[in-house]
Amino acid sequence: MTPVPLPPSPWAFEPAEWPDDDCVASGADLEPSTLFEAYRRGAFPMPDRRRLLWWSPTQRGVLGPGDLRVSRSLRRSMRSFTITVDTDFEAVIDACADPRRPGAWIDASIRRAYVRLFELGHAHSVETRDEEGRLVGGLYGVGIGALFAGESMFHRRTDASKAALVGLVERMSVLPDWLIDTQWQTPHLATLGVREVPRATYLAAIEALVDLPAPDWD
Repeated sequence: MTPVPLPPSPWAFEPAEWPDDDCVASGADLEPSTLFEAYRRGAFPMPDRRRLLWWSPTQRGVLGPGDLRVSRSLRRSMRSFTITVDTDFEAVIDACADPRRPGAWIDASIRRAYVRLFELGHAHSVETRDEEGRLVGGLYGVGIGALFAGESMFHRRTDASKAALVGLVERMSVLPDWLIDTQWQTPHLATLGVREVPRATYLAAIEALVDLPAPDWD
């Protein structure tokens, strides 16, 4: 769907005022316009003990053109998967929010906020399905122009979340320039080519990307 234009946010996100720390602010709200403005400026929300915190890692995990590494074993796994886009956003976010997962942080308020952002055309999911069409992995995040800010991913079969990321890269690669933000680099993501860049480098890169044409999410 065509993204619905959002009103200006009453909250300002000013990178020049951020501390040299991954957590840069607290407060504000989870309204669509606030989330949209935060991502445009390089921040994202993550609650902690009933407080709404905003993060912009000093070392950012990113994946751009030419970065993706697909192992031979992943290529084999992908033969048994089908990748879909925006067909079951709520199932993906619910799987990512499973409280049994280590470090689970997606609460009811976060869920409502991103489902609303999806309904407005600004959030997207990539689903990995098995041979019978069952959801076995996926990811979701926010798309602004040529930037995709990943929020979370999950898998129920080996390589299913990695396959979703490969599918996302294929979607983004129709653009001449693009960037996928993974927030932090993890050993899991590093095997796929995710690299770290300083916060200043990330902020400079997305300044132009957020105003470029987006890929076709339909």
